[in-house]
Amino acid sequence: MPWKKSEAMEQREEFVLRALRTENFRALCQEYGISAKTGSKWQERFLRLGLGGMEEESRRPHSHAEQLGEAEVCAIIRLKMAHPRWGPRKIRELYLRQHGAVASESSFKRVLERAGLTEKRRRRRVVVEGGRLSSGRRAQAVNEVWTVDFKGWWKVKEGRCEPLSVRDEYSRYVLELRKLEDGRSQTVQRSFERLFERHGLPEAIRSDNGSPFASVQTLHGLSRLSAWWVALGIDLERGRAGCPQDNAAHERFHRDVSIELEGLGEETQEGLDLWRQEFNYQRPHEALQMRCPGEVDQNSTRSFEGTPQELIYPGMAARQVDKNGSLSWQDQKLFLSRSLAGWTVGLKNSGGQFIEVWFARLLLGHIDQNNLSFLRADIPQKAAREQGFLAAEAA
Repeated sequence: MPWKKSEAMEQREEFVLRALRTENFRALCQEYGISAKTGSKWQERFLRLGLGGMEEESRRPHSHAEQLGEAEVCAIIRLKMAHPRWGPRKIRELYLRQHGAVASESSFKRVLERAGLTEKRRRRRVVVEGGRLSSGRRAQAVNEVWTVDFKGWWKVKEGRCEPLSVRDEYSRYVLELRKLEDGRSQTVQRSFERLFERHGLPEAIRSDNGSPFASVQTLHGLSRLSAWWVALGIDLERGRAGCPQDNAAHERFHRDVSIELEGLGEETQEGLDLWRQEFNYQRPHEALQMRCPGEVDQNSTRSFEGTPQELIYPGMAARQVDKNGSLSWQDQKLFLSRSLAGWTVGLKNSGGQFIEVWFARLLLGHIDQNNLSFLRADIPQKAAREQGFLAAEAA
């Protein structure tokens, strides 16, 4: 119970003085109509501060948004208006970089809330699973994994804009955000050639299973573009068909593009470049301890030396895949994939009736010498048993 309003100060003084001599503290508290907890609080304050401690202390926070000066509040709001999709933490980091001294994150949050400039974040559970040709690798260093996709198109004055986006998974650095004339393999490959010349080669590239990055009907889902990546020594990391959460960080990045560029109807490459520059060198990221991607990113140590004319397979026999995607073996044509047309594959005799077929570091399958057939490495085990392959291997 609270103290009686009348003569509260005198009552507290009387109470603490009697409390020094009483043998039944709880009964004394009951006599004054207060709880033992309240009585203990005032007794402790008297012993620490004397009779002056009997005054009520203000419950107003020591520091809050109202204590910020008008100039500070205006500066915070200006930064938020310039970056409407940034949260209080990012706005505070940007303010710190520009002005040095800075208020607490909670103060920034209160300022933005009172100005009606915040919205509650919706969260989605992310299920992480590997897809085809996927080891489930997550980047632990710069240039370990790049992610790629086409941002869904939006309508512009002269048709539509559907930019190609490429990011470094670890540093979040946007390597490319480019409006291409089309989405054909040759066009995308030219864009990647420019990227590789500037930044070097990544260890792996993560994509979905759509064109031109993959083909659901071909061996290992190889397209002409992804076959070129493999020939350059780049591993493939793929998500499952229809599961964008397998490339969740890239999808989250596309949401920023949707809101900040698509929402404005931006269509020029100059506008895309300016946004990419801001994203890389101005926008702090919590996962990077509030550093910008440009502060973390660096070029790969694996330089791009152009597309190889042919692949070398030490200790293996080499065969070229013809324009129809077939391999010649003992006067027989064994179909592999049209995506491999013009490339060289390696043949390794591992003993027995089966010969391994390799494309760079990727095992394509086996040639069965008994019936001169090609057994794909990406077929299910049940189908492999039906072909007698696993039984023969075990024997």
